[in-house]
Amino acid sequence: VKMPVTSEQEKRMQKFKNRGKNLLEMRRQRVETEVELRKARKDLQILKRRNISVSTEDDLTPEKNQVAQIPLEEIVEALKSDDQHLILKATMSIRYVKAKLILLAPLSQFQCPLEYFVETGVIPKLVDFLYHHDAPSLQLEAAWALTNIASGTPEQTRAVVEANAVQGLIVILSSPKMPICEQAVWALGNIAGDGPQYRDVLISFNVIPPLLSLVTPCTPVGFLRNITWTLSNLCRGKNPYPPMGAVQQMLPMLMNLLQYDDEGILADASWAFSYLTDGSNDRIHVVVEVGVLPRLVQLLAYADLPVLTPALRTLGNIVTGTDEQTQMAIDAGVLSVLPHLLHHPKPSIQKEAAWALSNIAAGPSSQIQQLITCGLLPPLVELLEKGDIRAQREAVWAVANFTTGGTEQQVEEMVQAGVLKPLLNLLAIKDAKIILVVLDSISSFFLAAEKLGATQKLCLLVEELGGLEKIEALQTHENTFVYRAALGLIEKYFPDNVSSCWHWSPCTFWKVQHLSRES
Repeated sequence: VKMPVTSEQEKRMQKFKNRGKNLLEMRRQRVETEVELRKARKDLQILKRRNISVSTEDDLTPEKNQVAQIPLEEIVEALKSDDQHLILKATMSIRYVKAKLILLAPLSQFQCPLEYFVETGVIPKLVDFLYHHDAPSLQLEAAWALTNIASGTPEQTRAVVEANAVQGLIVILSSPKMPICEQAVWALGNIAGDGPQYRDVLISFNVIPPLLSLVTPCTPVGFLRNITWTLSNLCRGKNPYPPMGAVQQMLPMLMNLLQYDDEGILADASWAFSYLTDGSNDRIHVVVEVGVLPRLVQLLAYADLPVLTPALRTLGNIVTGTDEQTQMAIDAGVLSVLPHLLHHPKPSIQKEAAWALSNIAAGPSSQIQQLITCGLLPPLVELLEKGDIRAQREAVWAVANFTTGGTEQQVEEMVQAGVLKPLLNLLAIKDAKIILVVLDSISSFFLAAEKLGATQKLCLLVEELGGLEKIEALQTHENTFVYRAALGLIEKYFPDNVSSCWHWSPCTFWKVQHLSRES
């Protein structure tokens, strides 16, 4: 019986490789996940960052401890004066202003201070200060203030860009003063983090070469973290994707940064690779060709989620590519670590691991056999039984792909591993889309049994496991497609006299079938 599917299910099935595709589309592109795991990233990995605190190692602003919080209107007036000392003090005060609602005396209204600076024309003055090479302390403070303004709303970031701050910030990347360079990197990272439009603005101004030149054996780790984070933001976005020329410029350095033993650097470098592999097969190819796969597999053993999460996401993206790209991931050892990740205490990691597994299972039978050989079936069964519901959904898709692309012998091994019981139990959930996928998988099990001449015995196993009752119950399901799929299975495989047959175990069934096929 060909199971009816919803349009949403068809859409997802089209994205799996070798499932409902024509000859020009043999591989699905990456499935959009329901929850963006980037929400789990810590402060060092967020897209925009403000740095209100002052580094104690910075000697460019010796009067920083003397700066009092100046009223906003006085700051604006001071920036227009000719008194360099007053200008510096006012510029320093801007970075102490927190982005929250405060009372602007004598204005009788509440207003965000960053908005106030935009409206009063402060930003062009700050940009002008970036070019005061004879006053490095003023350059630093201006870059710092721009960093915090660019960390605000898209409108505030746009005001920074439209004031030509990008050009000035790129100029001071070559400053001999490292604190100034680092502050410029931070500000540029905030601008790039606003989205593809400003990411491409930075790239068009040739920001990548001066950024890469800042990475040397003498660069402090803290500075390297900021550089890596900014490069990561330059890799983000799909509408449009980063220009391929820019990607090829950054890849060697990102590969280099992935060798560091620092969580912040590793996390952001891994996120950069995850962004770059979240696309077409040719983009995955460019990343795989730099030799990143063995290092990513190593990072899957990392205990810290900020590193493990993006490394796993990247590998998950890669195995949505061609069969050859998937095989490269397998050869790098990804299957050796997936069983552990399917047992991970964090549901988000279980889900990502199951998603990667589902894409490998969507490949040819040779790759499915490697899944079996590497012991992926037992943890898959356990995930179906006890996993978080989001992880269970991905595990269901793994079973569906497995049963569709696997040989009869491979489907046999899945039954022996005990996958049928938890799969049938999932017929009781409320998600109609997943129920349809489960019913489709059960249909695939029956198709395999038909080829082995064991349809009746499989019917008995389904009945013994309580599956028949669950399928019958779906005949009253509110979703028409679920009802029709359940009815189709019952009409074809469960005639009225099936309950009178004898009982059997799955292992006995498959062993008998091997003997009958050989005879």
